[in-house]
Amino acid sequence: MTREEIYDLLTNTETSRVERTVSTSNMDKFQEAICAFSNDISNSRKNGYLIIGAHDNGELSGLKVDDELFKKISSIRSDGNILPIPMMTCERYELEGGDLLIVEVQPSFSTPVRYRGRTFIRIGPRRDIATLDEERILSEKRVSNMATFDASPCYSSTMDDVYLDIIKNEYIPKAVSPDVLEKDTRSIEQQMSSLGLYDMVHSCPTNACIVLFGKNPRQFLYGAYLQYVSFNGLDKGTEIDNEKPFYDCLAKMMPKLEEFINLGIMKTRPISVSTLREKNQYNYPADALRELILNACMHRDYQSNMPTRFYQFVDRIEIMNPGGLYGKARPENFPEINDYRNPIIAQALKVMGYVNMFNRGVSRVKSMMLENGNKEPIFNIDKITAFEVISFTAIKHVDLPVSTDDFPKSFPKLIDKLIPVYFQEEDKEMIEVILSSLIEPKSVKDIAKLTSYSTRTIKDKYLNKMLQAEVVIMTIPDKPTSSKQKYKLKTE
Repeated sequence: MTREEIYDLLTNTETSRVERTVSTSNMDKFQEAICAFSNDISNSRKNGYLIIGAHDNGELSGLKVDDELFKKISSIRSDGNILPIPMMTCERYELEGGDLLIVEVQPSFSTPVRYRGRTFIRIGPRRDIATLDEERILSEKRVSNMATFDASPCYSSTMDDVYLDIIKNEYIPKAVSPDVLEKDTRSIEQQMSSLGLYDMVHSCPTNACIVLFGKNPRQFLYGAYLQYVSFNGLDKGTEIDNEKPFYDCLAKMMPKLEEFINLGIMKTRPISVSTLREKNQYNYPADALRELILNACMHRDYQSNMPTRFYQFVDRIEIMNPGGLYGKARPENFPEINDYRNPIIAQALKVMGYVNMFNRGVSRVKSMMLENGNKEPIFNIDKITAFEVISFTAIKHVDLPVSTDDFPKSFPKLIDKLIPVYFQEEDKEMIEVILSSLIEPKSVKDIAKLTSYSTRTIKDKYLNKMLQAEVVIMTIPDKPTSSKQKYKLKTE
């Protein structure tokens, strides 16, 4: 913003678009102003400006904007008090009479926007709580503006297809402040419409309502479920130990998933801290897994027939949801920039207490994993149509029976020949195990039993590359597909 534009804002007479204040601590005032600008009740389609460090007449107060104040105001966007998340930017400017902190707020496409359950709007120079009729106008604006799938009507559904008691008794009282709700005489359909759960034009629940509160979401959205599979080895070619699909709507699924993680996934073992003291080591931090699964359900593409996948192997957990990075989020700015494919679902999960703060999932998960002793998880954003997270257990998987302590002296040279030309550094442990086992000839099945990998993976991922590097040879080279084929280290 140029100095001319800043001075124009300081003297601007469009009081519905500009609010000036010398306060630096009234967070309620700031958030109410941002909420009101987001709602744009006059439909001006112009940005609103909260200017901190200026009097009502435009004179500067001599404020010094430090990093603490800057971070505090910037965090308003993602602290979860204003829902849906406001579209805003925050910049500080140094002028001769003092600093200014200017928050620029774009009109929201997802009105009504609420601050702690209340809908604020601008009425000329002041802000106020919207009346029921004004909320209806904002709801109609959202219907005309919003094109996200979760806001779209689920045409063949009716109110009989949703858990109305959960919406009435549990969700709406959390989403709307008690004093506003007490005066609300609208029908349940109108109340749901103001929260993005009902389409008044087509007289049916929205897709978000079905995902969140539907009795049978798969009746309308086939992929709207989570599939858990536990494998006894290191890849999907090994034996399946357990399989459990979660078909419920999110309001019922989330408590079940939390219980399942705590009772079915979490494992501990004692590890030595000192000569006389031990502590329990968890394989994964429960809160991190909960965060990853929640994000997968919140950000997934519900138009896809693919379920949200929750796959557990002996050494890792892979969580994959259909739908890659969305909107403004791109590989070059992930995870600093995030966007919401399903803003109504995200808003509802925040209201129900499953989300604490937005746009912090990746950093939180990394911190919790590292604190627990896990390796840093891998966020795979290269898949165009899916998003995958791989988390590695902190408890070593079943020890492989082959010792790597007595490697021949030539082994380091062999490994240097394979890494990084044919393999990555993270493959080193498995390469050592395979090479050590091939001091004596072994079949693919023999190696698979040692490593917990399937025979196909052993051959495709490891042996073929070792053959190509001429580190390993076949015992029957003239008959590569022979059933008696074995592999061994190549001797000089």
